Amino acid sequence: MNPMNEKEMVYSLDTIDLVVHYLRGQMANSAIFTFTGELGAGKTTLIKAFLKECGITQSVTSPTFTYVNIYENQQGQIFYHFDLYRIKSVDEFIAAGFNEYLYQPNSWCLIEWPAAIVELIEEKACHCILDYEDDKRKIYITSNIQRII
Repeated sequence: MNPMNEKEMVYSLDTIDLVVHYLRGQMANSAIFTFTGELGAGKTTLIKAFLKECGITQSVTSPTFTYVNIYENQQGQIFYHFDLYRIKSVDEFIAAGFNEYLYQPNSWCLIEWPAAIVELIEEKACHCILDYEDDKRKIYITSNIQRII
């Protein structure tokens, strides 16, 4: 059996905290959070708000050219923020050594543009698909605790 949890939310930048609160609740069962959506859908904006809620006080930026930014909060929790827009294959991801960040103790991976590495994300994942129209944003969240079969 593969327990799944699904949720759909409509929000604005004024109510983004509702989404962040829900995602924060998924941390107990999710080591990886993926964020998929068109350019401008709000992936980085949502990740910034999420990291702030998790106690990250430093400036959060998209790792577009560095691929990964690493943040640590006062409790020693580590967050790896990936932007894989320019990664084209699993082999490229592994060659860079990024697979070693996945599923580390006391850490979470927040991955924008995860399509190239979905085969590495086997369990304990929360997948977020973002969409937007004007100032209304929509997120569809699917969490799985066990491996996807």
